[in-house]
Amino acid sequence: MRRTVLIVGLLLLASLATAAEPEKRSVVAAIDADGVQRVEVIGGGYFYDPYRIQVQVNVPVELTVVKAKGMVPHNIVMRAPEAGIDFDEEMKTAPKIIRFTPTRAGTYPFYCSKKLLFLESHQEKGMEGVLEVVE
Repeated sequence: MRRTVLIVGLLLLASLATAAEPEKRSVVAAIDADGVQRVEVIGGGYFYDPYRIQVQVNVPVELTVVKAKGMVPHNIVMRAPEAGIDFDEEMKTAPKIIRFTPTRAGTYPFYCSKKLLFLESHQEKGMEGVLEVVE
C-alpha cells in the first residue's frame, strides 16, 4: 500500500512540474520609437519564455530578464563576443536589463549554467534558448 501511495505521489509531482512549463514561444523584437529592440525574458522551472528571440543586427537590444517565483536559482548566459554579445547574469524576481548591440547576423544560444552536484545541469534539463540576429 505504501509503495502505491509513493508511486502515485511521485507521478502527481512529475505532472505538476511538467504543467508549470509554459508553451514554447518565439518573438520577433519590434524596434521602439527610440531605436531600441526590447524583449522581456522570464526564466524558471527549467525554461525561458520566450525561448527563441529574433532581433536585427546593429540595432541596440534591451533584454529585461526576470526569474519566475521559486527557490531554484537561475541565470542567463550568452557568449558570442565576436557578435558583440557576452553576458552572464543572475536572474532575480526583480527585473534586470541587459543591454547589447549585436554586430553580426547569426544564431546564438543562451542557457542557464546552474547545476546541483551529481544532477543534470539546468541547460541539460532544457533551460536554453536561441537569439537569432538577422540583417
